[in-house]
Amino acid sequence: MGVYVHDNQWFSRRGIAFIAMVILHILLIYGLKSGFAMKVIDTLAPPIVTEIIEEENKDDTPPPPPPPKMELPPVEVPPPVIDISMPAPVNTTALSNVTDKPLPPAPPPVKVEVAVTRVAPKLNPRATQPDSEEYYPPSSKRLGETGNVVVKSCIDDKGKLAEATVQETSSIARLDEAALKYAKALRYVPGTENGKPAPACFSFRVRFQLKD
Repeated sequence: MGVYVHDNQWFSRRGIAFIAMVILHILLIYGLKSGFAMKVIDTLAPPIVTEIIEEENKDDTPPPPPPPKMELPPVEVPPPVIDISMPAPVNTTALSNVTDKPLPPAPPPVKVEVAVTRVAPKLNPRATQPDSEEYYPPSSKRLGETGNVVVKSCIDDKGKLAEATVQETSSIARLDEAALKYAKALRYVPGTENGKPAPACFSFRVRFQLKD
């Protein structure tokens, strides 16, 4: 069994050091509060004063002499030349020729052609028309004369026959006359011009043929 021996000397040194550290902290705190520490720092380390010294540039070279003054001769400006001479009049007959000659005649007015719509006359489909057989000459039947006659009929604006002529003959006078009588017996419808009744002519064929 071991025996623990208490060292009073070591304990006393350790205690003294601890007490001294506590006292030192207390003094430091007091010094910070009272400003004593700042006085000690100012005493030990005085403030640094900085002084700026400007260097003077000394130039001993004298300035150059001023340039010599030169006198310029006066400049003479010649006066402008003004020519006021008028051109000689020129004898011309241009104006007199224009005024003396008569003006050309005005062009004739332009005729504007208007389109015209024409409808030729025709046989009246509503009227009772005679039979061409009724106008066939009996003598021509006995002689066996046949033929075709083209009749041109001109109708007025009232639908009346104004004129009937043979346009193509049958070479038989009796048949040509019979065709004209037949044309006068027919009923017509007048032609029109732009929708209005107007006199006009048309042609038709009349046949004279023997029947079996």
